[in-house]
Amino acid sequence: MAAFATAEACDSNAELISNGDLRALYPNFKIYGQRRCFSGPIVTLKVFEDNVLVRFHLETKGEGRVLVIDGGGSTRCALVGGNLGQLAQNNGWAGIVVNGCVRDVDEINDCDVGVRALGSNPLKSSKKGNGETNVPVHVGGTLIRDGEWLYADSDGILISKTELSI
Repeated sequence: MAAFATAEACDSNAELISNGDLRALYPNFKIYGQRRCFSGPIVTLKVFEDNVLVRFHLETKGEGRVLVIDGGGSTRCALVGGNLGQLAQNNGWAGIVVNGCVRDVDEINDCDVGVRALGSNPLKSSKKGNGETNVPVHVGGTLIRDGEWLYADSDGILISKTELSI
């Protein structure tokens, strides 16, 4: 992927920002993984302290997509760990955004995938399989829909209704 700057995207797309087609997430996500800059079409997932559906998705071919996980903002356990980071890398996911926590941070940081999360917690999640896929989710102060585009770099995370020209 060519270098992409979210600040530049904001500067050159003022109309998209003003009409809500381009939104920035609140700046409360920490950066993990080797990819500091990543983008791709979004797959949404809504779970709460349960990562069975997270694993299910990351076991499929990512094809450059980004998995956006609305974990309800819970920091009581992790939804993504080192094994899932490795799955994401091996299956071609561009990135993962977790409205919740990760664990096995050193292992995730060794993976060639972009990961953003609220923080880390060594506790694992439950394994009940509860949740919803491909539904609108509220993450980082904005509504995110399946199929929209995510752009992330060290400055932040942008959500666009359509693919932006880089």
